[in-house]
Amino acid sequence: MKALGAALAILAGTTIAAPAVAQSDYPQAAIRFINASSAGGASDIFARSVAEELSKQLKQPVIIENRPGGGFNIASRACADAAPDGYTFCVLPGEAVIYNPFLFKNLPYDPDKSIEPVMTLFFLPQVLAINADMNVKSVADLVKLSKAKPGTMSYASPGVAQAAFVESFIKRDQGGDMVKVPFRGGGDAVNGMLTGTTPVAFIGVSNLQALLEAKKVTGLVIDGEQRLPSLPDVPTAIELGYKGYIGRPFFALFAPANTPQPIVERMRSEIAKIISDPAFAKRNVLDRGLSPAAGTLEELRTQITTGRKAAPQVVSEAGLKAN
Repeated sequence: MKALGAALAILAGTTIAAPAVAQSDYPQAAIRFINASSAGGASDIFARSVAEELSKQLKQPVIIENRPGGGFNIASRACADAAPDGYTFCVLPGEAVIYNPFLFKNLPYDPDKSIEPVMTLFFLPQVLAINADMNVKSVADLVKLSKAKPGTMSYASPGVAQAAFVESFIKRDQGGDMVKVPFRGGGDAVNGMLTGTTPVAFIGVSNLQALLEAKKVTGLVIDGEQRLPSLPDVPTAIELGYKGYIGRPFFALFAPANTPQPIVERMRSEIAKIISDPAFAKRNVLDRGLSPAAGTLEELRTQITTGRKAAPQVVSEAGLKAN
């Protein structure tokens, strides 16, 4: 809890202290949050929790509109096309502005000019996990099983860097035989794991927290530099000898470009109050397998810039090409 306290102290000091320049008559109507994830996923649950509290603070409804699919392009384009009047904000993963410029030849939005970052909402530790019925206890076991069933083992991964780990480390270096399949969000990936149609997934720990605790799925490796306190027996990719880049996945709040800055600052300040509350943070961040975000707007922009520099290599390692 000391780490949480420190993170919340930083958050309070860097974002709540925004200048009180918000328009006095804002908001006058419901506010829409466009979410790139499907219902039931980690960002959806988090966004709805924030929306509930935000509605109380602003005294207006905050409506979550799920726009999953299309490699996050559907939601990102909807964000870019929305009126910059302060009544539309967007919950997007870092991939939408870091990797998508290298994955799509005709991106339907400009990640630098048509949307603008507002604040990081949370970091999302990822775990490579498998349906427990497969009786796989390690990455080595997974490789062995996939070789025994060539062409039939499928996996899901929304993260490009996580897919790069599977494609370059498990498949190329160790000879594993798995096929990546697309999915619309964390909730859909979990359903695929439980039904056995896509038994393996490299997705957010938050999507699998209850299933990991119930031993219905087995964690094999995490993408961070250190093991997670909630998964002390699950090794990191680095421990297994992986040398590639795995960025720290995150979800952030964005706004259509040219949204009035007083309103952007007001929204940043109001949400910072919510997520810096210890009770809210414990219930909706730590207990859900997320990591608290405690940075400034400048740090978010640095995250995006740093990720962009690594993106070409990561995309190549993932075996992906712009389409």
